[in-house]
Amino acid sequence: MFAYIVRRLALMLLTLFGISIVIFFLLRIVPGNIVDILFAAAGYVDPADKANLERQLGVDQPLVVQYLHWIGGLLHGDLGYSYVSEKPALDEILPRIPITARLAGLALLFSASVGIPLGVLSAVKQGSRLDYALRVVSLSGLSLPSFWLGLLILTASVAMFGEIPIFNPDPKTWGELFATYCIPAMAVGFRSSALTMRITRSSMLEVLRQDYIRTARAKGASDASVNFHHALKNAILPVITVVGIEAAFLIGGLIVTETVFNIPGVARFLVEAIRWRDYPIVQNLVMLIAVVVVLANFTVDMLYAVFDPRIRYSD
Repeated sequence: MFAYIVRRLALMLLTLFGISIVIFFLLRIVPGNIVDILFAAAGYVDPADKANLERQLGVDQPLVVQYLHWIGGLLHGDLGYSYVSEKPALDEILPRIPITARLAGLALLFSASVGIPLGVLSAVKQGSRLDYALRVVSLSGLSLPSFWLGLLILTASVAMFGEIPIFNPDPKTWGELFATYCIPAMAVGFRSSALTMRITRSSMLEVLRQDYIRTARAKGASDASVNFHHALKNAILPVITVVGIEAAFLIGGLIVTETVFNIPGVARFLVEAIRWRDYPIVQNLVMLIAVVVVLANFTVDMLYAVFDPRIRYSD
């Protein structure tokens, strides 16, 4: 097990190194940079001033030199400076991480706490009206765009309460914290819960047809014991995979949700940084997302061994 973890950690570092190369050079392939955008917005181009600004920002150096400077800074905890605000990139990113983390955590909690029980219920009641109703709900969740659902929630809030939900950057109590994040979290987590529900239903139906389930029923085990102790326990691995993937790629839904609900999180900040070609911010944020994805996949692999004792990571 220890040797497997060491190999996985080495592979994770190699993966992140490859991602850093792709991120850095893809950003430079896009036509234009922050200097071009600034001078275009000003309406004039002075070659001397432009060359001076490129030299100050370091974008006139060879790409390999710029990459080595960025990686060297990362290894020393120096993320560089934002081209737009001229503040340290770390100071710009750190205050936004807790906001996005809370929103993503609540969305994932909503996805799992709603999707798994409803998926089990749909499988147990296969062919019933309840099953068909839940399947329609799950299909709707997969079909509705998150931005449209967010706008619908805002419209409904105005119609019922005469105001839209205002983001509170500094909630004082757990109640205020929940009220601030619950609606955006449900908007972005609805699709994830629908996918989790469908995967849980499919996996449960496969397990419920196994011989040991019929044996458990024949021995007089209760429905709750059969469905949750025997069936769900053996059907949970595909669900863990889906939840892990959704946790890793939840940032895609958060980009739209944070924009619609005017939440100053990491995802919205990333879009603004891309628009301004703010290379230090974009590079570091995408690397942060890559680290989250890699760690999520590693966590899923470790959870396999926890939930299924037949799985052993060894030489």
